[in-house]
Amino acid sequence: MNVNSLPQVELFGQGNVGCKGCGAAIAGRQAMKVLGERTIITIPASCMATLGGSNTRSAWRVPFYHTLFECAPAVSSGIRAALEIQGIKDVNVVSWGGDAGSADIGFQSLTGAAERQENIIHVLYDNEMYMNTGGQTGSQTPIYAITSNGSLGKKVRKKNMLAIMEAHGIDYVASANIAYPEDLMAKFQKAAAKKGFSYIHILAPCHRGWGIKPEETIEVARKATECGLWELFEVDEGKRTRTYEPKLIPVADYFKAQGRFKNLTDEQIAEFQKFVDDYYGKGE
Repeated sequence: MNVNSLPQVELFGQGNVGCKGCGAAIAGRQAMKVLGERTIITIPASCMATLGGSNTRSAWRVPFYHTLFECAPAVSSGIRAALEIQGIKDVNVVSWGGDAGSADIGFQSLTGAAERQENIIHVLYDNEMYMNTGGQTGSQTPIYAITSNGSLGKKVRKKNMLAIMEAHGIDYVASANIAYPEDLMAKFQKAAAKKGFSYIHILAPCHRGWGIKPEETIEVARKATECGLWELFEVDEGKRTRTYEPKLIPVADYFKAQGRFKNLTDEQIAEFQKFVDDYYGKGE
C-alpha cells in the first residue's frame, strides 16, 4: 500500500466536530481512502456517530446510518441482504463501532453477524473507555487505567476481542493502529475483497481520556505498538501473520506519556514488561 497512490478525494473528515487530535476521526479518514465511494456505513451511538454527523450535517460522503447502540452489525446485515436481492455486489457494507458498541453493549449483534458469516466488515475503533458518555471504564479499558468512574484504576485485564473474534472462524481478523496508516489501509483493502465477515480492531487514542496533548495522539499510539503492547497482525482465513515488527522500546515509555496511568507503580510496569518480553521471546 503506497499512500502516494491514494485518491485525493476525502470521503470522511471535512466538517466533523471531533476534538483536535481525535484518533477516531483519523481512523475514519484513513479507512475511507481505501473503501471508496461504493460504501455504506452503520454506526451505533458513539463519538464517531456524533462527530460523523447529526441532523442535516454529515462528515461522511457516503450513505451513513446512525443506529441504536446495540445493533449496528444487524443493520449492516440487513443492508447487505437488501443489496443482494437487487443484485448489487460492488458495495462495501461496514458497521463501525466503538468499544462499547462492539465489545460490550453491541456484542450480541456483532457475534451473531460473525457466526452467520455475513458479508460485511465490522470495525472496532478502540479508545479504551466510554468517551462518548464521559470516559467511563469498559471491557476494553486496560488494567490499572484511571477513568472517570474508576479513580483508583481498573482492577481487571482488558478483554481480548481479537482472540474472541478469531475464535468465530471468520474470513479475516486484523489489528490496526492509526500511527501506521499503510498497514491499516492494506488491511481494509484485504477485508473489502472478502466475501464473508471481516473484523478490524483499530487502536485510536482519545487525548482527553488518555491524559495526553492533542498533538501527541499519533506519537502515543505509535509507542503502544513499538513497546509490544499493541501487536499489529492479521488472521487471513486461519493464517496468522505479524504485519509489523516493533522496536520493543521499554513499556515505561508508553505508560509515562499518559495521565491515565499516572498511578502505575514500578512493580506494575515491570509486570507489563515481563508480559511483552515473554510473548515476543517465543518468536510468535
